[in-house]
Amino acid sequence: MGTDGHAFDKLELELRRGAIVLAVLSQLHTLRYGYELRQSLIDKGMPIEEGTLYPLLRRLESQGVLTSEWRTGDGPPRRYYVLSDEGRRLYRRLSETWRGLNDTMDILLAGGGPS
Repeated sequence: MGTDGHAFDKLELELRRGAIVLAVLSQLHTLRYGYELRQSLIDKGMPIEEGTLYPLLRRLESQGVLTSEWRTGDGPPRRYYVLSDEGRRLYRRLSETWRGLNDTMDILLAGGGPS
């Protein structure tokens, strides 16, 4: 793989880091627990490791973007997450920003370059 492969891996990880927050927020308009959320993201083509997802959920909750509640039912107790009012506002703003960046990148990438 060499140096080029290592550089690619690092840069790809940076791209994914920015996208993963918005991807997580997009799936939390209704209550979901961590495993269910992770499976939803995987099913839609956005794989995420548990070691990335759970700290992210805790951080977003501590920032007031998410609320959570413990529920018990037919299985073990589970913590369910959902967007807070602030989280819904943030999601709308980040979505607009994402769409603008995506449009800009489509224009830039259409200009071509070395392959």
